Amino acid sequence: MRSIYLENENATSSLGQKIGKNLFEGAVLCLNGDLGAGKTALTKAIAIGLGIEEDITSPTFTIVNEYEDGRLKLNHFDVYRIGSSDEMYDIGFEEYIDSDGVCIIEWSQIIEDILPDERLDINIKYEGEARRLEFVARGQAYEELVEEVTRA
Repeated sequence: MRSIYLENENATSSLGQKIGKNLFEGAVLCLNGDLGAGKTALTKAIAIGLGIEEDITSPTFTIVNEYEDGRLKLNHFDVYRIGSSDEMYDIGFEEYIDSDGVCIIEWSQIIEDILPDERLDINIKYEGEARRLEFVARGQAYEELVEEVTRA
């Protein structure tokens, strides 16, 4: 596990864009943290790094939003309102996860039992007005990604 301290929203945006520029086909990012911790803000910055110009909004009620105008397609999930992992199969979750697009899943701990073994977990925690991101890379490609984006 590696962690990084982000003192403000600009630092979060900068890191998110760096992540987006370094993502690869089929990447799965799992974002967890309290309400208002910055999951959607980080997703917006990652989308900018992917070259997506469309406005990124939280798919709280639709569960998934798709964005196709970037370097890679982005599938943005918010599973906060999911009652069980079984509900994810109804929306074709497997097809999204097995695609060439990037999947970002907010509140992923809710569906942990169906997440792929290889992925990047990002836990966002408040530290006063700042945030601390903890990266848990699950797989070599994600270890390399974390190494690249956290390099000074």
